[in-house]
Amino acid sequence: MIGEIIAIGDELISGRILNTTSSFAAGRLFAAGHEVLAMHTIGDSPSLIDEALKRAIARVDFVIVTGGLGATTDDLTNEAVAEALNRPPTLHREILAQISPHHQGSKNDILFLEKLAWLPEGAEVLNAQSKMAGYLLVYDHTPIFFLPGIPSQMNELFVDHVLPCLAGWSTGEHTHVRERVYRTFGATENMINRNLRYIEKTPQIKIGYYPVESDVHVSLTVIGRDQEESAALFNRVDAEIITILGDTIYGYDQESMAAVVGNLLTMQDWRISVAESCTGGLLAGKITQVAGSSEWFAGGVVAYSNDLKQKLLAVDNTLIAEYGAVSAPVARAMVQGIAACSASQVAVSVTGIAGPLGGTEEKPVGTIFFGVFADNEITDHHFTFSGSRREIQEITAQTALDLVRRSLLTHKGASNGGSN
Repeated sequence: MIGEIIAIGDELISGRILNTTSSFAAGRLFAAGHEVLAMHTIGDSPSLIDEALKRAIARVDFVIVTGGLGATTDDLTNEAVAEALNRPPTLHREILAQISPHHQGSKNDILFLEKLAWLPEGAEVLNAQSKMAGYLLVYDHTPIFFLPGIPSQMNELFVDHVLPCLAGWSTGEHTHVRERVYRTFGATENMINRNLRYIEKTPQIKIGYYPVESDVHVSLTVIGRDQEESAALFNRVDAEIITILGDTIYGYDQESMAAVVGNLLTMQDWRISVAESCTGGLLAGKITQVAGSSEWFAGGVVAYSNDLKQKLLAVDNTLIAEYGAVSAPVARAMVQGIAACSASQVAVSVTGIAGPLGGTEEKPVGTIFFGVFADNEITDHHFTFSGSRREIQEITAQTALDLVRRSLLTHKGASNGGSN
């Protein structure tokens, strides 16, 4: 089936709130074999809601509408829909029954919330036992799903009620879709595109390229007439892509670089520590975003000043005086210091110039040195990055994790080789 998504809210078009509900819905619809013709984001305006809704109904098989279902005066979706489709507001007493017992406010507050129970005539509540707003309205044989704009509520109703309803509604031949996202680091978008371009010529195959921060994410979509056909084609193309992109692929789908590093550390029963300067804690932040990282992350030090590099990481002052704080010898000393004080088997250090000030002809802005400690061996690495301060810090933190990932893969390979 072909559908359209309409997100409603002044907070969305002003940029105050990021519209995540539309992307969530589109991804789940596509994975279920549906096609999304268009996605729109509009303000809380009855005339815009009227126009967008009527246009969508005329050209697609189903419509998803999010936002504007609340009780405040700026929530206008229900009133606008009732007017646009000539469906007078009707009181749904089952919704009112859900509101009253659970609300401890005054009678005026309950009257205020009663707005949630007035829906366009013919509306079918998606979950009568839930406190969340959401309903289905069929107009001219077209199902229209109205969902809350709050992402967690919308996601739950969409998965539990909208997708099953559409599956039962669908008519005609189904398509079977297989998808995968390859998360890559260290290769440019153009380079990856050149290497995979020939695969794009294969019928039923779609490949997308998406720069995300310092990564490039590559999406593979395989569409087959049945499950067997899509699986066979997916397996063949997936293997080709993995072979071509090699170790630039660090993870798949939702895997972060830090999560991948954590899995590799867990396999070796090792822990990691970090010593940061120019990234100011960003590296440790990426690690602690991973649930369960306390099992493999010992901790870190942000030693921004030379004084703290000496006191906390035991960096010899003569190294700083001779080579400068931004140098390979200091990066090596930093990683050795953090590994020693944390007693971790793996460690990484970062020192550099994130800019926009501080660069010299010898060491321009973007000059970064890394130290990597793994299983009692220390290596150092030098890169020169470009971009804004934030961009340099981001790619530096991701590079640090990638250097650790590659080092762990090397040690894992040596370990596996020695056991065979």
